[in-house]
Amino acid sequence: MLIEGKEEAVKSCLSPSQMKGQVFCYSSRNVSKRNCCFTDFCNNATLHLSPERPTGGNSWSNLELVMVILVPVCLLCVSVLLWVHTLHGQHCIYRTANTSEMEEPLDDQMSPDKRLKELIFDMSTSGSGSGLPLLVQRTIARTIVLQESIGKGRFGEVWRGKWRGEDVAVKIFWSRDERSWFREVEMYQTIMLRHENLLGFIAADNKDNGSWTQLWLVSEYHEHGSMFDYLNRYMAPEVLDDTININTFESFKRADIYSLGLVFWEMAWRCPVTGIYEDYQLPYYDMVASDPSAEDMKRIVCDQKLRPSIPNQWQSCEALRVMGKIMRECWYANAAARLTALRIKKTVSQMTIIMNGKDSLASRLT
Repeated sequence: MLIEGKEEAVKSCLSPSQMKGQVFCYSSRNVSKRNCCFTDFCNNATLHLSPERPTGGNSWSNLELVMVILVPVCLLCVSVLLWVHTLHGQHCIYRTANTSEMEEPLDDQMSPDKRLKELIFDMSTSGSGSGLPLLVQRTIARTIVLQESIGKGRFGEVWRGKWRGEDVAVKIFWSRDERSWFREVEMYQTIMLRHENLLGFIAADNKDNGSWTQLWLVSEYHEHGSMFDYLNRYMAPEVLDDTININTFESFKRADIYSLGLVFWEMAWRCPVTGIYEDYQLPYYDMVASDPSAEDMKRIVCDQKLRPSIPNQWQSCEALRVMGKIMRECWYANAAARLTALRIKKTVSQMTIIMNGKDSLASRLT
């Protein structure tokens, strides 16, 4: 029994009169274990009391407890699986029906009398401006007939193809250059990149005949040769020395900012400051020959770190002064330090507003 919080064994005797003829042991709230004997001096022996089994009802065995737990869990899992299977079946039915509904109006949008530019305009203006829907791209790519190879580059070969009688350019990548193909497609699919002054992206698709895989990138066709013949001197330092990180789109955007600075220089060079128009010149005209090689440009741009000169007379014209500052910040050797396209746009817009305001004020004063 419990005495002051400790369990102790207590032995006692009862006379027959005290038992009142009963043959079972008395218990109390403090007694946790008990054992009774009915002969004289029987409680002199050492007692080994065993725990008393509860008398409130039958106890559960381990197997019964496991079954009680597992059976409901298994039933729940089966119910969930059946529910998911039912939903999946309904989704497949919906997707099949939805696909057939999408394909029906596709034939109307790609009617034979529509030219390629009309098709691109109709399907691009209502969306993000990044190009045709993927289903349309695949349909176009798989109905193009290749005509002739017109050039080879670092990552692929360019062909002239025909689609409904119209010429298109098809750049073909092999499967080993999949990352290059994907990166270029990603560039063309950039939101709002479509513009009349940019090469028009048409479609991207892959062709697999079981033995080889070709990755196609289809764009507008221009018949006057390769841009590579004209852009040697416009390459950013990281492109010339082959240190550009080709695994990120941001690297190409920064390289384009460098080239944009050179285009600004070309335009500004022809602007009259003292009423005299300078003859047209290409960037670096006074440093390299008229048709420099990539190695020539690397020596000037990367090794000697030279840039086109900014004439002193530009400082007397506010617009040319601002443009000269923009050019310098586009030509940093550290690509990450160059201006962003958005920053350039805002600066030029602010300058335009200021210049227009000055012209308006001058016209009122005169």
